[in-house]
Amino acid sequence: MTARQPTPPIRVVLADDQALLRAGIRVLLETQPDIAVVGEAGDGEAAIALTTRLRPDVVLMDIRMPGLDGLAAAKRIAAGPDSSGTRVVILTTFDLDEYVFEALRIGAAGFLVKNSEPDELVRGVRAAAAGDALLAPGVTRRLIAEYSQRAKPAPAAAAGLSALTEREREVLVLVGLGLSNDDIAARLVVSPLTAKTHVSRIMLKLAVRDRVGLVVLAYETGLVRPGWTVS
Repeated sequence: MTARQPTPPIRVVLADDQALLRAGIRVLLETQPDIAVVGEAGDGEAAIALTTRLRPDVVLMDIRMPGLDGLAAAKRIAAGPDSSGTRVVILTTFDLDEYVFEALRIGAAGFLVKNSEPDELVRGVRAAAAGDALLAPGVTRRLIAEYSQRAKPAPAAAAGLSALTEREREVLVLVGLGLSNDDIAARLVVSPLTAKTHVSRIMLKLAVRDRVGLVVLAYETGLVRPGWTVS
């Protein structure tokens, strides 16, 4: 009988110009048996270099850093050919922040407020590593709804809407409203696997990195409007 191989820990890079904050987050995360902090950076350039070299699962990225800020660094990481397995989670002081919205728009997996409860921070790291968008408890959708109408969607993504089938557009609306794959499956009376396949195909057609990107696009293109809820 072959012994079961242990699951490797979630590898995290911390990027924040405040050494004391980095130290506190490191201590918190390293108390978890499934998380390992593999590097720290005090500015955006250092964060990019570490990410390129270490290829972590998650980068916790502060926006306001000296030199290259976290927004520019997150954009370069998201666009990097070797970073498809890395999720950038924005650390911010203010949840409803235009800079946070722009970070989500360019490929961040979500964000966490710096005064989050320790358990919330740990859950956020695990969710990001698993490929889940940090959309709960709804603050991300409120942020997107507030700022999306001011921004213009990427031309390629907007044009890609015409390539979606009627069912895929319906699924995109439901994703924009914050439904999970299981919720979408129940609403459309299909299997969760079918719902997941629809979401994956939509991401591919629209050249969107993850679920947060789909939510942003749904608002920017008017498929979903601020204040809409699932009836």
